[in-house]
Amino acid sequence: MIFLAGATRRLVVAALLSCGFLIAQDAPIEEAPTPAGLQAPRAASDKGDERIFGVIPNYSTVSNPDAPFKPLTVKDKWDLTWKGAFDPFTGVSALIGSASSQVGNKDPRYGNGAGPYAERFGAAVTDFTTQNFFQGFVLASLLHEDPRYFRKGPKANILFRMGYAVSMTVVTKKDSGKWGPNLAGVGGMGMGIVFSDLYYPEASVNGSVLWSRISISMMGSAISNMMSEFWPDVRTRVLPHVPVVKNMGWVMGDPSDMSGRK
Repeated sequence: MIFLAGATRRLVVAALLSCGFLIAQDAPIEEAPTPAGLQAPRAASDKGDERIFGVIPNYSTVSNPDAPFKPLTVKDKWDLTWKGAFDPFTGVSALIGSASSQVGNKDPRYGNGAGPYAERFGAAVTDFTTQNFFQGFVLASLLHEDPRYFRKGPKANILFRMGYAVSMTVVTKKDSGKWGPNLAGVGGMGMGIVFSDLYYPEASVNGSVLWSRISISMMGSAISNMMSEFWPDVRTRVLPHVPVVKNMGWVMGDPSDMSGRK
């Protein structure tokens, strides 16, 4: 693990330098004007789809399967990465996850008490931020891959959509619009996990923990994709018929109605 940590440190430095060059060279993509008399193409995502149940961030999803593909610039990937890193949900989920691992001193094994809990929280936030950084920005920029989830939509049957969502953990769109292996997603996840050996306690730095975390991360990605795939259907077809939530605008995706959060 010492060798892996050293190799990761060198790789991070090289990636940062490379991405700095990419940002400097990145040029904005000009959109062609819509001819008079023709309707502009539909937006890539509805405003209400940006947060699942009004809480979980979902702005890395292109929820409209009929929207024309527009590649992200390097700056777009940077903005999307840090938008997720500084989202309030990231901190809340880290607090909950840290409390869960504190019970029984699970990995990362910092121990018990307020100090170890703070360390767990810091590690949880860093885990998410570094994996997101390597996946969505560093490797996505270097390998010209799109870090977003492209929804299949209700035109396909449910089982196909579930299989599609799971497959998107290892498949992604390139900046060219073609499909290919999700090298940035899988590789960035692995880099983030290995990078954590630099701040995890020694008891949690071993092959067993490494493979366990990889398995959990892959499973989490698959579940996240399925939530992104089916959330617009739940929001528009199911929740309007649920009396408890149908008038809660913040759950239904109405940003003008924040009464449910007061």
